[in-house]
Amino acid sequence: MASRPVTPPPADTSAAYRRVSLAYQQALRYAEDVRRLYVQLQRGIYQSLLGLANALEAKDPYTRGHSERVSRWSCRIAAGLGMESSDIDVIGQAGLLHDIGKIGVPERVLCKTGPLDADEWAHMRRHPHVGADIVAPLEFFSAGAVVIRHHHERWDGSGYPDGLCAEAIPLGARVVAVADVWDALTSDRPYRPARQPLEAVRVLEAEAGRTLDREVVRTFLAGL
Repeated sequence: MASRPVTPPPADTSAAYRRVSLAYQQALRYAEDVRRLYVQLQRGIYQSLLGLANALEAKDPYTRGHSERVSRWSCRIAAGLGMESSDIDVIGQAGLLHDIGKIGVPERVLCKTGPLDADEWAHMRRHPHVGADIVAPLEFFSAGAVVIRHHHERWDGSGYPDGLCAEAIPLGARVVAVADVWDALTSDRPYRPARQPLEAVRVLEAEAGRTLDREVVRTFLAGL
């Protein structure tokens, strides 16, 4: 069957094409402007939350710098586990904000030098849930909210707020948990002085597979 001859386009097709191309380029520029504004908004909101976390640490000199150290350790662990860079970023941000819920804990509880009573522990145990609620409205940080909520869950199910155990605990939360425990052990606290690194290592080794993820602990210790 003979092929049908190609009909030349009308004379004004090239002008129409230019108009469509121009409209397309304008749409791309508009989309890029919207994306840039959205990123700036995200950054501004995150910086505001970070300011709130810093205000919290200013209430308690014993925890000053704690969140930054937890964030750095968490990123190092996540990288050692071979996680994607985007996931490492979320874990690092969640590490910075993991204790933001303590803004609702009375200062007398945060700075108490003796054991906490039942009522004080109830205040303290609410902070992961409160922290997750603070960041929950931010859709772009939904994965970070999950890490914040569950960073006090324990491998054997003895943690809070939901009593999750083993791999039911989100991996990011297991990573932040190890970094958090390490920094707590090696920092001065109102109720005890900092432990020496070798002693802290022994504590982590004892908790691996019990309250902490064994593989996360192994990765952390390998990077010391």
